[in-house]
Parts: sequence; structure tokens; C-alpha cells
Amino acid sequence: MDLPDKQEEACGVFGIYAPEEDVATITYFGLYALQHRGQESAGIATFDQTDDGSQFYLYKDMGLVSQVFNERTLAELPGSLAVGHTRYSTTGASRIINAQPAVVDSRLGKIALAHNGNLVNVDELRESLLAADVKLQTTTDSEMIAYAIAEEVNAGKDWIEAASIAFRRCEGAFSLAIATPDGVIATRDTHGIRPLVIGRMGDETANGMSRYVVASETCALDIIGATYVRSIEPGELVWLSEGGLTSYTWAPKQERKLCVFEMIYFARPDSVVNEESLYSYRLRLGQQLAVESPADVDLVLGVPDSGIPAAIGFSQAAEIPYGEGLIKNRYVGRTFIQPTQSMREAGIRMKLNPLKDVLQGKRIVIIDDSLVRGTTSYKIVRALREAGAKEVHMRISSPPVTHPCFYGIDTDNQDQLIAAQKSVEEIERKIGVDSLAYLSWEGMMKATQQEPNTFCSACFTGKYPIAIPEPMQQTKLRFESIRR
Repeated sequence: MDLPDKQEEACGVFGIYAPEEDVATITYFGLYALQHRGQESAGIATFDQTDDGSQFYLYKDMGLVSQVFNERTLAELPGSLAVGHTRYSTTGASRIINAQPAVVDSRLGKIALAHNGNLVNVDELRESLLAADVKLQTTTDSEMIAYAIAEEVNAGKDWIEAASIAFRRCEGAFSLAIATPDGVIATRDTHGIRPLVIGRMGDETANGMSRYVVASETCALDIIGATYVRSIEPGELVWLSEGGLTSYTWAPKQERKLCVFEMIYFARPDSVVNEESLYSYRLRLGQQLAVESPADVDLVLGVPDSGIPAAIGFSQAAEIPYGEGLIKNRYVGRTFIQPTQSMREAGIRMKLNPLKDVLQGKRIVIIDDSLVRGTTSYKIVRALREAGAKEVHMRISSPPVTHPCFYGIDTDNQDQLIAAQKSVEEIERKIGVDSLAYLSWEGMMKATQQEPNTFCSACFTGKYPIAIPEPMQQTKLRFESIRR
């Protein structure tokens, strides 16, 4: 199989404390809104306070959120608090044992942890846990974080102190939603590389209590009717419990380094960052791209869906008509049934199909948000030419991706990155376009309308805000052989 021509998604996390609400169903809808962040597995854990104490419930499986859960499975997840996760594997293979939430036992009860991001000190943390006779069941760094919390709880500390100490043992990118019998913990690493936001649901309950949720993106708040409150700060721990929302600081706040690829591609365009929708930011990317790299063409197209906002912005700035020349089959997700080699060679088009009458005889420029491996771009260009396009130019609304990410995005090494191996002219020839141009790093940052130093852009620059140990630079699946 060809590797996808995109940086693969980070995971989606969701947490809620809301007595008297159907927290499992609310979490389901939150995860449904975050489905774009991971399509391999999904899971929900709940705690229910009863006369016999706190009861724990968990359901997780491989597949999309709508495939994993139904009314029956959700009805079997009662409780007043929940956390949920939808996964794309960035560390640990895509197997049911690695599906989240990760669950471990402790002196105060079970811990169910949902994680977005990657630790960079996993080898050190793993050895420390093994030395303490911890029996790791999975190959994920997420389970290690949960065990680090359990170690501190078992040493006599409460949830807040235990979690704070455990977080200080973790280096790298992590946004977490953690269910305990007494409340939900949510936190971000000291740079805030991966996003996490707080929302409030409806009015106060009859006893004056507010109900809060946390989620990877604001689109998960919108779907359940929650009001966006704010982002969780880097190094902040938020505790959702019967007392409402309480904030703690477990580490001094360092310079924020939000992943700029969240802005460019990962997060949904209707999610809000820096008080505006990402659709608005992506429009500006396209406008800046048109200024930097104009094209003498008849029509501007966007690669559905992620390239469309930038294409509209390009069209506006260049005063060239925008049109739909590629139709996306929106019912195609990830499938375990792959077309045969002969079908692939015949040009099977499961996801995108060109409109021949729109493209015939036209000089076109097609806009995409990124070009990572070049595989899909080549197929799209070939399809456009076969549909009758006279010229095909390509513009990318981000700089060349030249370095792998170790903070929760799936690029293992530079061998996978076409821009790290070839010049722009060589890429032009490989994907078959008449011309190719990327947005500059400066233009990308200008469009954010924020201080450039507040973003991580290491995949473009190689300047990693957190040092990457040598063993981490090998492969995300390096623990799989140990487990086998």
C-alpha cells in the first residue's frame, strides 16, 4: 500500500464531569466531532457513584466511533464522569491492546487515561517503571503515564499531587483527559504542543454546580452545545469534580509552542484557535500564497477537503475564478479491503473523481495544504490531465516538510519526506505538474497574526523545542518486538 500523502492525524481526547447527564452519550458525540483526528480505534470509560462505592465501566474497540458504539453499548456505560479517545497510532502499533483509554489500578481506584501527543523520554520512563516491577500491558507511552500516576497514588499521595509529580516525569507532547473515581484531570505539557480546551455545559444544576467538559478542539464543544471557556494553559492541571473546575500549576509555564500543523491541517476548519476559526487562517494562507507564487491560469481548484479554504483565499487574492474540479466521495473512510494491484494500475478512484466538463482545455492551479510524500499528488495530477486539463500547476499553502515530527504526528524519518530528498524541480517532475511552489515559512507565520515563536514548526525547520533523544529517532514501533 502507498503511504498517505499527509501528515497523519494526532489523536482526539474528550472528558466530562456532569452528574445527572448521560455522560457516555455526550462523550460519544464529542468523539464523533473529533473523528478526523484518528480513525483506528475508539473508547469511552465512565465512573458511576453508587451506594456500594464507585463503579468503573469501559468499552473500546477498533474502528470508527460510529462503528465501535451503539445505543446498547452506550447504555452500558453509566456514570457522572467520563473520558473518551479516538486514536491514530503515533506510538504503539494499531492493535486492540493499544486502544485507549489506557486503564491501570491504584490505591484510590482505577485510572483511565486518554492521550494526544508523544513522549520523547519513553525509554527512560519505561526503564524506571520496569525497575519498580510495573507490568506493562501495552506498547504505548500513554499507559506509562497512567502507571506513573498510579505509582505516586500508591505512595500515599492524592490525585492532584500524584498527577503533578507524574507529569514532571514526562517529557514531550501530551494533552490528557484522565478519569478517576473522584473527578476528571486534564492537562497539557509545558509547551502546549497539542491543543486542549475547556467548555461549560448549560446552566448550573439545582444544587448550584457547573458542568464542564474538556476536548481537543472547540468543534467537540459545539456538537454538544457547550460554551467555549478557554484553552488549558501549558503546565496547567484542571480538576473537574463536584466542586466544579479547579486549576493547579504543576510546572512553570514555558513559551507556548502550539503545533502549527494544527492550524494548517489537523484541526477542523470550524474549530477556534486564538479567538478565530481556522477557516479564516487558512483563507489567509491562500491569499499569501497567491502573493508569493502567482499562477497564470484559468481556474483555481482545491484538494477536498483540507485544501479548499486556501484555494478560496488564493482565488480571492489572484482574482481568478474558483471552481470545483474534484468531487470527493464522502462515504469513503479507512477500509481494510484494498483494491488489487491491477485495479490500482487502472486508476481506481475511491476518494476523488475529476469533473471532465469543468477541466477540459483549462489551465488550472490546484491548491493543497501540504505535500508530504508525493504519492497522492501524483495520482491527482494524472487524473486532472486525463480529464482534459491543458496545464496543471500546484501550489502548497505551507512550506516543504523536511523533518519528522516526534510530538504526535506520524512521520517516522526523513526518508518518507519527499522535500527532504528532492528539490522543487525534481518534485515537479515526479508528480507531473507544470509548476510547483510552496508558501514560505515567513508567509505561513505572518498569516497566523501571532508571534512566530509561540508555534512549533520543527517539521519545516528542524528546530525542535524539546530535545529528541537518539533512540526516539528510530521508529514509533520500537517496543513491538519487546512485546512479541
